[in-house]
Order: sequence, then structure tokens, then C-alpha cells
Amino acid sequence: MSENSHDNGGFRVFSLSIELLTTIYGLFMVLWAFSISSVSGSSSITSMIPAFFGFPLVLIGFISMIKPTFRKALMHIAVLIGIIAFLGGLDFFRGMFTNYYAGLSKLMLLITGSVYVYFCVQSFIFIRRQKNLKSN
Repeated sequence: MSENSHDNGGFRVFSLSIELLTTIYGLFMVLWAFSISSVSGSSSITSMIPAFFGFPLVLIGFISMIKPTFRKALMHIAVLIGIIAFLGGLDFFRGMFTNYYAGLSKLMLLITGSVYVYFCVQSFIFIRRQKNLKSN
């Protein structure tokens, strides 16, 4: 195994690889943004903020699946995007009930961002343990 690869064949979340989970999470965020914008009738670009996080996650997840040599770097970028989504979701507490749909999107970012980051960290820990077991 080369140093640049990020072999996590054994780590699964709900029977999904972390790369596929990243792709699905990104698609969810894109669909969420378009759905909320449609339902609320919003023409504001801010209603599309979840899509701004989702599009890169879809690309990262997809590229990680087809180009395993880039997986390690791409998954670190993906967890950074997840952290930023979580931090953006913290704004929920500043203006919980100002705008119902905006508050709902912020809460979604807060919850799903924290869960996604948790799974990514668990994946990194799993990989590190596997690497240590192979070296011993």
C-alpha cells in the first residue's frame, strides 16, 4: 500500500463506504437546498448555501471512489467541508425563529454536519488502527 492511498475497505457506515456516504450526503444537501428554495419561494442565494457544501462533497466522494490514490487528501477536504457546514449550522441558535425555512436549513446543517464529521473521524481512527496493526 502506498503512502498516498487511503485504504478503508473495512470501515462501513450503514454498509456504505465513507466515500459513498460522502457522495450521498452531498446529494442530500443539494436536494435539500433546491427543495427548501422551491417550497419557501425564496429567490435568495442564501437558501442555496447547503448546495454550496453539497456540490463539492458529491465531487469529492465520486473522485475518491474512482481515483483511490487521491482518497486520503480528498477525504480530509471532505471532513473540513463537514466541519464548516456544522459551524454554519451553529447560526441556528442566533436566530432560531426569524425565518422558519432558514432556521430549518441551519438546523439540518448543524445536525448532519456533526454526524458526518463524527463518521469521518471514526473512519480516520479505523484506518490509523489498521495501519498500526499491519506495521506490528
